[in-house]
Amino acid sequence: MTPDPYTGKEVWFLTGSQGLYGDDTLRQVAEQSQRVAAALDGDPLMPVKVAWQPVLTSAEAIRQVMGRANEDPACIGVVAWMHTFSPAKMWISGLDTLRRPLLHLHTQADAALPWATIDMDFMNLNQAAHGDREFGFALTRLRVPRTTVAGHVSDPAVAARVGSWARAAAGVAQARSLRLARFGDNMRDVAVTEGDKVEAELRVGVSINTWGVNDLAQIVDGVKSSEVDTLVDEYLDAYEIAPDLRPGGDRHESVRYQARVEAALRQFLGEGGFGAFTTNFEDLGGLRQLPGLAVQRLMAAGYGFGGEGDWKTSALLRVLKVVGAGRPGGTSFMEDYTYHLAPGTPKVLGAHMLEVCPSIAGERPRVEVHPLSIGGREDPARLVFTAAPGPGVVVGWADLGDRFRWVANDIDLVPPDEPLPRLPVARAVWQPRPDFGTATEGWLSAGGPHHTVLSTAVRGDEVQILADHLGIELVHIDADTTRRALAKELRWNAAFHRLAQGL
Repeated sequence: MTPDPYTGKEVWFLTGSQGLYGDDTLRQVAEQSQRVAAALDGDPLMPVKVAWQPVLTSAEAIRQVMGRANEDPACIGVVAWMHTFSPAKMWISGLDTLRRPLLHLHTQADAALPWATIDMDFMNLNQAAHGDREFGFALTRLRVPRTTVAGHVSDPAVAARVGSWARAAAGVAQARSLRLARFGDNMRDVAVTEGDKVEAELRVGVSINTWGVNDLAQIVDGVKSSEVDTLVDEYLDAYEIAPDLRPGGDRHESVRYQARVEAALRQFLGEGGFGAFTTNFEDLGGLRQLPGLAVQRLMAAGYGFGGEGDWKTSALLRVLKVVGAGRPGGTSFMEDYTYHLAPGTPKVLGAHMLEVCPSIAGERPRVEVHPLSIGGREDPARLVFTAAPGPGVVVGWADLGDRFRWVANDIDLVPPDEPLPRLPVARAVWQPRPDFGTATEGWLSAGGPHHTVLSTAVRGDEVQILADHLGIELVHIDADTTRRALAKELRWNAAFHRLAQGL
């Protein structure tokens, strides 16, 4: 199991003011801002600690706190609120050095105004209505990426949005420290799984390197039988397993080999500090099976994965696993495989050769062994199930040459129209929003890839926050998308991103 991405993490709560108001007012500012920070910290949707910092009244103090935020591994982002009027020129040098995600919280200490007792002392103390406008101008002038949330923290919708931002900030932190191991290269002659790994490390932070698959195969061969036994016992408890795949059954060895691969992968990834990996059926070296069940269980444990050497999808999967950690639902490697286009509502049937994460399963998965027509190796064990119905999002990562683009589509997972007794892989069926034609044509026009990350634990607005803070273009196809508007967006995006790179 990968470590809990939120353990020991926090966001810093920064409050802006100035010395002009005097010590008494600043003490009130401190008390009230601590109260606001505590309200956020105590909200059940806040995944990390909200750590209040002393009120900021000078450029030097602001610069110092931003520097500490950058260097403190516990800090994944900062929330800034201008409680009173904080002249924004004080913030320039600090904001220029900030490398953590920023949320601009436009709020005030109390939700309601005390109409009968308002005097100038009250007005001088409660100035966020124009103090935050001064700050917002500075952010825009400096082109600082940020998320802006307006409203009182007692409003559940406001607290939920701040919590979503904190989750995205944790995803950014993961991306900037992620190490990814590729076993072999990309599938031959495939275009969309290629990409600029140097730019990915510069832009996103993920380090992508390759190891020979036989480095893994050597560890597989050395796994102890006792380790295999332990994992098989876990399989027996967690999954439906046919008698011939159980201990003593004719095909039990196929299951044991996947357990051997799982143990080896856990050792390799753990020792190397990797949070994501890829495999390729065209390069299996000394492996007897294409990893199937082993990969599915590692995804369920939080690792990122991409088939056929697709490192971009693997990295994206790990990041979205972090964003959705602890929520109902799941996040999985996915591929749009085929369509149901009969009269009625068109649907997408998504699957892959073997590697779909059981975190999205709607029933208890079954361990099955079936022939695999590619790879030329033994029949691999895999988990078979159908994804649970409900709302979700699919996200793909493409390298357009001059920039990275994420393409996202809001979807509704639905049950299959009929049982799928002869389909020996895990699968998901969904209806794209706003409709099949608009979504599919939009995806193709945007150059979206065939490998995606499907999540029922992450929302589209959280993907947007991630993209904003990582400097990645996002094309989001949702219930409000139209063909005409999307065509304009793609043209405008091309112009904007070319110009932005030169600024």
